[in-house]
Amino acid sequence: MTTEINDKGKIVIVAAYQDIEKAENNFDQLTELAKDKQIKTDGMIIVENNEDDKLRVRETGDSLGRKGLGWGGSVGLLVGLAAPPLLASVAVGAAAGGLIGKFTKKKLESGIGKGLGENLKPGTAAILTIVEEKDKLIAEQALTDSPAKSVASIDKKGLKGLKDALAEAGGKFNPDRTVLPIPDREFGGTAGRTLHESVADWTMIPGPQAPEDAPNVLLILIDDAGFGNIGSFGGPINTPNFSRVQEMGITYNSFHVTAVCSPTRACLLTGRNQHRVGFGSIAEYSGPFPGYTAAKPKSCAAFPRVLKENGYVTGGFGKWHLTPDNVQGAAGPFDHWPQAWGFDHWWGFLSGAAGQYDPIITQDNATIGVPEGKDGEQYYFPDDITDKAVEWLHAVRAQDAHKPWMMYYSTGCAHAPHHVAKQWADKYKGQFDEGWDVLREKTLKRQKELGIVPENTQLTERPDLFPAWDSLSENERKLYARQMEVYSGYSENADWNVGRLLDEIEEMGDLDNTLIIYIWGDNGASMEGTLTGSFNEMTFLNGIVLDAEDQLKLIEEYGGIDAIGGIHTAPHYAAAWAHAGNTPFQWGKQMASHLGGTRNPMVIAWPNKIKPDSQMRPQFTHAIDVGPTILETIGLPEPKMVDGIEQEPTDGTSFAYTFDDMEAEERHTIQYFEMFGSRALYKDGWWAASKPDRIPWDLSLETLQAFGPDSNWDPDKDAPWELYYLPEDFSQAHDVAADNPDKVKELQDLWWEEAERNRVLPLMGGLSVFYGILPHYPPSPDITLLEMCKMCSVVWCPVFTDGLMPLKQNYQSLKKGQRVLL
Repeated sequence: MTTEINDKGKIVIVAAYQDIEKAENNFDQLTELAKDKQIKTDGMIIVENNEDDKLRVRETGDSLGRKGLGWGGSVGLLVGLAAPPLLASVAVGAAAGGLIGKFTKKKLESGIGKGLGENLKPGTAAILTIVEEKDKLIAEQALTDSPAKSVASIDKKGLKGLKDALAEAGGKFNPDRTVLPIPDREFGGTAGRTLHESVADWTMIPGPQAPEDAPNVLLILIDDAGFGNIGSFGGPINTPNFSRVQEMGITYNSFHVTAVCSPTRACLLTGRNQHRVGFGSIAEYSGPFPGYTAAKPKSCAAFPRVLKENGYVTGGFGKWHLTPDNVQGAAGPFDHWPQAWGFDHWWGFLSGAAGQYDPIITQDNATIGVPEGKDGEQYYFPDDITDKAVEWLHAVRAQDAHKPWMMYYSTGCAHAPHHVAKQWADKYKGQFDEGWDVLREKTLKRQKELGIVPENTQLTERPDLFPAWDSLSENERKLYARQMEVYSGYSENADWNVGRLLDEIEEMGDLDNTLIIYIWGDNGASMEGTLTGSFNEMTFLNGIVLDAEDQLKLIEEYGGIDAIGGIHTAPHYAAAWAHAGNTPFQWGKQMASHLGGTRNPMVIAWPNKIKPDSQMRPQFTHAIDVGPTILETIGLPEPKMVDGIEQEPTDGTSFAYTFDDMEAEERHTIQYFEMFGSRALYKDGWWAASKPDRIPWDLSLETLQAFGPDSNWDPDKDAPWELYYLPEDFSQAHDVAADNPDKVKELQDLWWEEAERNRVLPLMGGLSVFYGILPHYPPSPDITLLEMCKMCSVVWCPVFTDGLMPLKQNYQSLKKGQRVLL
């Protein structure tokens, strides 16, 4: 028998079996056909993985249908290509020894080796055979119990022809998931003139299938919420459903975000650092530098797209904030809308914030406007996204009882405006009358009791910027306490809606096999409410600061202090409450330099796989790690090619290694941070921080000029570096930079290296529009300001002059029909 296969009229048939006994029966039928000379074959083998997960070649057959006669000729070729790791342990005769040695020496492998050789699941098998093309029908009819077959022609001579044919056939059963989309499956049956002369193949129809036992994925993201706000992390806000997930799984107290909304979401969904995907700033502030485009490169596919191409159905609900303003209309383009990021279905709002009573809703690739409440009731967005999410899940399961789903549930809460019904806010009546200073002390005490922070954690000082509670007037205390009551009720309502979603998933029977990742905040609690909070958050966006007395006068005109949070308000709370919500850390949202802006609670559960454990996971983790963790958990590779475009590697590190081992050695050991000039570098427990002289709500021309194109700003000198050693100083209470100048210099230099590699430069590039660095648009008709404000349903509207700063101007003061450029 020759070892050379050079007949072009031959084919490879691969038949997969979930039952080894059925594979043996079909193999016997195939050998009988060879014995009776009803088919001409060059050989056949069964490759199996037994119940003990041991891979072996179970049986061989030669051209005469004789079984178990060794590994010569084409049988040797099949063995070598299907399961090369076996060859070293196979006893072979002298005649075949040279041929087998050729395979082992060259390490000849094919797609079938990875598909039906090394990766057969326990209890499964595959038959491989080479027959003449004219015998295809009768051979396939002998393999009747195989639920999936693949056929490939041998159109080249020798080993290369067979190798290519096997690779083509094997790709049907175990496709190359690093290249997306996965190509359509080839027809593996026979299409004769009649059904009698045909063999069916259903497996070509369904398309890509998710790995066996792949979990559903539920990614929950709360907006603008701090480390110390919720009860599970020592705070005052009741969040029983966050605790529910925590008790089902494990807790992370060193999870990090980017300090601002859009960048964190970009990290979360792509597994890459925010500047590398164009989100060094928020989607509204796109700029003409690579790290600030607010437009994800096509070379950085999001993980929902990866899941979708691998057999998942994907849905997103809530807040998006990853689509630049100038492409949010009907003209598109839509390549930066949710569906282009990999979501089969989207329902929510595209912008960074929306009124919870009157959001402008986008469904898939269409804007459908402001919804109305049912049966005369007031519309409320948190309830509606939950209803829509539940409806989608039921629709998915009504069609397919087993297909895994991925859901991104991203609330508008707790971003301003803090909208919630009075009964939710009233649950916290009087609970904040002692003020933010006492709240911080009580929160840290509870955090220590719960084991959220180490026992030696110290409370960082309140900046002088924020007034002591005892220094406030009675009216100020009354106003500020109500602001926090509203914020707390708003947050508890969001968690209650998460509970509704979890209840439905459990009722559907999907909870046990769902990987739940619940993140409380895409940045630290927001200080953008200024020192006094705001009756209407648009005042901040217009650079207007109202003191407590001014706000109380406005509030009285719209129902009094108990009406805060209602439909006629758009409130934010005083920045000192946000500082308290980030206990025990310094600062908050926008401050990438310190943990108050970058560290948030995260809990993970997967009842089928993750054993509940109350011990903290202290390993450094980051939003860029979430995507890689999900892919590893499912068993999917990171794609190398999507839509013909080579993909940039992800930056994240899977933290699945921590699921079963709280003491596992940390793997994510270096991470840069940057936001609007505030910077940090984490390395092996050390944290270097540099904060420019700007408070989060200050976008005044006078302040920003110090960092602009005409300034002589030196980031390292004008924003000196601080240094903290987190294993001994959890809260960053002790700056040890003066004692460790060499470490400061090391981390400072490393930050600049990371910044250049990740497209962070130039600093302040995310505020380009504020410095008059604007695109050159073709002439277009002016927009009437009064009409625009009516469309947006806002009281205050930003008016830009020469591309610089918002004017402090109420649109109602303009004359009717007066036109300005926005």
